[in-house]
This record gives sequence, structure tokens and C-alpha cells, in this order.
Amino acid sequence: MSTPHRARKRFGQHFLHDPAIIERLVRSVAPGEGQSLVEIGPGQGALTYPLLDEVDHLQVVELDRDLIALLRERIAPERLTIHESDALRFDFAALADGRPLRVVGNLPYNISTPLIFHLLDQAGAIADMTFMLQKEVVDRLTAAPGGKDYGRLSVMVQYHCQADYLFFVPPGAFQPPPKVDSAVVRLTPYATPPWPADDPAWLARLVAQAFSQRRKAIRNSLKRLIDADLFAATGIDPGLRPDHLTVADYVALANASGGAPESQGASS
Repeated sequence: MSTPHRARKRFGQHFLHDPAIIERLVRSVAPGEGQSLVEIGPGQGALTYPLLDEVDHLQVVELDRDLIALLRERIAPERLTIHESDALRFDFAALADGRPLRVVGNLPYNISTPLIFHLLDQAGAIADMTFMLQKEVVDRLTAAPGGKDYGRLSVMVQYHCQADYLFFVPPGAFQPPPKVDSAVVRLTPYATPPWPADDPAWLARLVAQAFSQRRKAIRNSLKRLIDADLFAATGIDPGLRPDHLTVADYVALANASGGAPESQGASS
């Protein structure tokens, strides 16, 4: 639906308008009655209206007051609950109400990575997340060890979730067209991670430290945090670079090291 609203650069707004892409995205989500569906950044409603064709009620999180006013004019409140909030600070878990959330959205590219980490902190309340993102970010989310796209984001997301690349989206699907390609990804949080960490916060710290020096051998990038003999104990080659270790390898190192050494103060 066309409106006089102009995309705001400070909100990273690029409005989806391609009907074929919208239909494919809705089919990918496949919403069902009785599910608790939340859309992040509904914008002008390009995805909101097709989703409401599938479910009786939808919750959305939107920061732009002009867009909120447009949605309130057009959609009855019993069908649409609008949370006027910054998604980076929003408590998504509070919406679960006994039912795991299904989260969907065309995410602003300028906040996509911190927003994903924010949602991972609430993964216990989420059934799945289907997002339109910058293709470069989707490539990182779904990357396998050994490639240039594999890094901290890959490891931490794949620790918490099954990450599936769904399909490519060209710039022309948006108005205004972004200067980058896009793609759709599905993140499905594990009920129990395949490789459970004894201390997920310590795992996150090890991974962040490892990739802060990704060109160094892992024994060097982690030398301030773990003892060298743990590589032999876990069967991990200390000469490998951080981007060649699997999620299971990082969990093994985290569990074997058992937390920060006494000599370590603040996080590196």
C-alpha cells in the first residue's frame, strides 16, 4: 500500500515492495492459527497485511511514530498489537505468554547483528526467527568453518540455533533500493544445544577473544585465557586459525578450561 511516508535513513529503512518476494517470505514463515507471531519493523505493512491474512492476531515492534500512526489508522487493534519500542531494548520474552514466539521481519541493516545477539539472549522464548537481512550477514550466520565469512557471529548463532539460508533478494525488491544484496534466513533455537557449554558466558568470551585476532594461531589468540596443554587434552590442533575451529571445538575448549583464570580480571 503506497503512503507519503519517506524512508528514514537514521532508522535504516528500506521498504519491501516486491509481491513475489513478499509471498515467498510469507510461505517460508508459514504462520498458523494459535501461534504467537511477532513482526519486527513492520514499516508500511508490506509483510504485515499478508501475515494478517494467515492469522487472527499479530504483534509488531516499531519505533517510527509516523508508521505506527499509519498502522493504527488501517488495522483494528484487536487484530494488531503495536509495541512502540526500540527492538534492541525490547523484552521479547515477555510476549511469549506460554507459547514460544515466531519472530519475523525485514530487519534494519544498521542494527541487525546486535539485534540478533539481543534475541539470542531470549532464545528460550522463541520457536524460530525468519529474517530478511543484508546477504553478507546471512552468509556469516550460515558459514561453515574455514571460509572468510566464518567468525564470532557464525559460532555464537550456530551454538544457539540451526541456521538455514532460504533465498536471495535483489536490491530492486525494496524502495529505496539498498546498495547491497539481501537474503532470507531462518534461525531455529535449539531446545538443548548439540554441544552444551557448561558456562555459555565463558564460551562467548573465548570466541570473542579468538576472533579478535583471527589471523593468529588459536594458541596465540587464546594464550591469555587458557593453558596450552588444553589443546592436547581436547584433541584440537593449536596451530589452527580461529576460523578453522568448529562450534564443537570452541565448546570443548570452554568446558575444559572451566572459566576465566584467577589471574584474569576484566574481559579482554
